Parts: sequence; structure tokens; C-alpha cells
Amino acid sequence: MMKNLRRTSQILFLLLFLFLFIQTEYKGKDELGIPVRFFLDFDPLIALSSFLATHAARKIFLLSLITIGMTVFLGRFFCGWVCPLGTLNNALGYFRMRRPAKKADEGNHPHLRKIKYYILIFILVAAVFGWNAAGFLDPISLMIRSMAIGFNPAINGMVRAFFEFSYKLDLPGISPALDSLYSAMTGTLLAFEQPVFRQMISIALIFSVILGLNFIAPRFWCRYLCPLGALLGLVGARQILARVDVNGEKCISCHMCNRSCQGDATPFPPGRWSSRECLVCFNCRDVCPATAVTIHPTAKVTGDGNVDLHRRHILTTAAAAIVAVPLIGIGETGKRPHPQLIRPPGALPEDEFLRKCVKCGECMKVCLTNGLQPTFSQAGLEGIWTPVLVPQLGYCEFNCTLCGQVCPTGAIRNTSLEEKQKIRIGMAFFDKNRCIPYALGRNCGVCEEHCPAPGKAIKFKNEEMTDNNGNIFILKKPALDPSLCIGCGICENKCPLTDKPGIRVTSINESRADYQLYL
Repeated sequence: MMKNLRRTSQILFLLLFLFLFIQTEYKGKDELGIPVRFFLDFDPLIALSSFLATHAARKIFLLSLITIGMTVFLGRFFCGWVCPLGTLNNALGYFRMRRPAKKADEGNHPHLRKIKYYILIFILVAAVFGWNAAGFLDPISLMIRSMAIGFNPAINGMVRAFFEFSYKLDLPGISPALDSLYSAMTGTLLAFEQPVFRQMISIALIFSVILGLNFIAPRFWCRYLCPLGALLGLVGARQILARVDVNGEKCISCHMCNRSCQGDATPFPPGRWSSRECLVCFNCRDVCPATAVTIHPTAKVTGDGNVDLHRRHILTTAAAAIVAVPLIGIGETGKRPHPQLIRPPGALPEDEFLRKCVKCGECMKVCLTNGLQPTFSQAGLEGIWTPVLVPQLGYCEFNCTLCGQVCPTGAIRNTSLEEKQKIRIGMAFFDKNRCIPYALGRNCGVCEEHCPAPGKAIKFKNEEMTDNNGNIFILKKPALDPSLCIGCGICENKCPLTDKPGIRVTSINESRADYQLYL
């Protein structure tokens, strides 16, 4: 019964994750229901690392105390019953466990358990010194980022390709039904436009490798690499309500409990059970042919198989984190801001933004123009995979505040629409060697037409010109009013020169800068 209950819980939480993930999308209005950040709100690793890096706690992270409290009594139940990445690993690891084992405990590698604890130590020490690296490896943040940037565009593309192929067949009676289905799916299961992300392939490949590790050992990520699992293992080491006990007199040394254990907690030999690794899956009890395994509440110690973290290795890991923090900050971005580093409106000052952002990718998924993209080098190593606006791919919609609504850590403030519309994220500059009126002497008003700023940040200067036939005409040359430009990037995005626009936006004059520039 407990195994079936666990499986039901895993499926329901995975479906909830996928439902919230799909809902974290522009639906035609500037408001969302419950975004997928709901899972991050209960994530104690994100809460702890953000607190250590910023020395401030957000009220929403108090929800993570619920996870901590339940872990004290139940152990790593979150990993075994709730975590969506754990469920995916469990499903793929099932195929690995179905293969006949060539020897006892094949697929178990207890000597690798300590890796996740050293990863956790590195993350927490780095956070103390100002580098919030938890988002790279936290399972919830990792899964949201991988799904949003790596797989969601591919799924959208395949579904759209299917409908396009069906339309070409023009099947009587079927094509109208498919058209209605496609209309219903757009804005619900599908994005309004096909999303495209830089680094899509690399992020998808990283996630695929993590899932592929299950064919080396079931739940390889959960057992040996997951820092959240390590934190929950330390917190729930006592596991008072669900401790595993093996009766040595009944045990027939068949190793079935070890072979079926999802966390590599080694119930066998008796007395060597590792409570920190137990995922409360109940597999060991269910497969034991001699009924030697029991799981029951007790305050006594029923095993001493927890990994021994050597002090020397702990100090070495901590020292490596301390050294890494200043090293990742070394780069040209430390001396001069990158001109293409255009942060979303509401983003905190850069240093504070980097300490809070956990690279979950929710802001990028919810951006209705697909303008928010993951950084690579624009913000240095410390800022990799943080959001940056790329105007040639999409602009900042004037009437949208969704990115601030979904940010789980407050790195992007949740502002009102009125406040957001006044925030400057950059400023536009004309390239007179490419701008059509300046370079070719022909009228073009696309940038002025699309400018959303009240009073129009782009205005025309009329100049009398003579064409090649000697005819006089009025040439409208666009000019920028820096006091009105908010840097939304729509002018660059809509410029007819699609290869290299005649107007480009840089991060200068952003509201969060220490200085403001008015020309």
C-alpha cells in the first residue's frame, strides 16, 4: 500500500509541476495564476543559499520550513515522494533496475555518496561570500530551466510541424477539426509564437546527460550529485517516523533490499543502513522474501552506515569555494558593463541581482515576445544563464510585468504596470551608416511608429532634400529624445534592416545605474 501511495504521490506532483509549468505562460493578459515557482517556494536549498548570499530573507521562503519540518520526522520524503526531477529519474532508473544483475548490489556505489555533500558545502560557503550558485544544481531550478529553455521550444516546434503537415494534406472533415484544435492549444498548451532560445541545445544536452546517468545507476543524480538531497539528508538523518530496521536472524543475505533501494541506503548487511540516503520508498520492505525488513517509528539508532565526511575534505572544499568566488568575478565586465547586458525592468542593481538570481529561467519562459534570453558571457561566469534582453529576438512589451511576477527570489521586482512603464532598461542609438533615411535618403518611420513611450522617444526632423531627378521632397530623419527612451528595444526589433538594424539599444542610462545620462 505504501509503495502504491508513493507512486501516486510522485505522479500527482509531477503532473502538478507540468500543469504549473504550462500555466507559466502569457495567456493574453498581464497576470498569472500560480506559476511553477510554487515548487521553488518550498525549496530549502534555494531559501538558504539566497539568505546566505543576500543576508535577507523573503517571507515566501518561510514555506521551505514546512519541507524542513517534515524532513526532520520523515527523512528525504521530498526526494522520494515530491521532487519532479526525482520522479523522472525514478522512471528511467526503473528500466535500469529491470535488467538482470550480474552480481549482488550492481549499480550501487556507496563511495560516491559523499560527492553531493561536498557540492552542498561548496554552494553554501560560496553563498556566504556572495556567490549564489545553488540555482545551477538545485533540482527544481535545474528542471525548470531545462524544460523552459531546452525542451519547451522543441516540443512547440514538433507540434506546430505536425499541424502544418496536416494542413498540407488538406483532408476533408479533418483539417477544420485540426484547425479548431490548434486554436484551442495556442495560448494554453502552446506558446502564441514559436519560442527560440540561445543555448537551447547545450542546456537540453546537460539535462539529457543527467537523465542518462540513470542507466549507470538508478537515480544516479539523486544518490550522488543532488545538493538539495544532501541538505535534506543532513536535516532528516534521525528520520524518527520511518526508520529501517533489518532483523539479522531472519535475513537470508539475498541482497534484494540493496538492489531495489532507490537511494543506495544499503539496508544490508544489518546495522549498516544509511538514514541520510533513504528516500522512504518502502522498496526494501516489500521485496524482502524473509520479511526481515521493517519500517517503523523509533527513536533508537537502527543503522550506522552514513557516509563519513572527512574534516580535511570539508576544509578543502570550503577553501575551494572561497578561492572560486573572487576568481569568477574577474573579467572585463568588472571594469566596464557589457553594452548588451540589458536586464529586465525591475531587475535589482547588478551585484545584488547576481546574488539573488537562481537561473531558473521562469522569466524567460513567460516573456511574451521571447526577448529574454540566457546570458553566456555578457555577465561573466557569475552571471551565466541569467536573463538578458536581446532586442533582435524580442522586445520588452510596454504593458507586461510577467517576469517580475514569476521571479522566485525577488531578483526582478514585482512592480505595478505604472511603475514598470517608467523604468529605463537602456537607451537606443541610431547607426546613421545603416538607418535608411540617413544612409539611403529614403523615408522610413517604423521605429517612430512602434515607440510606446508617452510623447514618443523617437521624433522626426524634417529636412528638404533633392532626389536624383532634381525633385524636391521632405525627408523625415528620426531623432531620439533620451529623456523619454526606456530602452524597450521594440525599435531595434521592428527595424526593416533585419540583419543589422539601423537603431540599436544598449544598457546605458538604465534606471538601476549609479549615474544617469541625458543627451
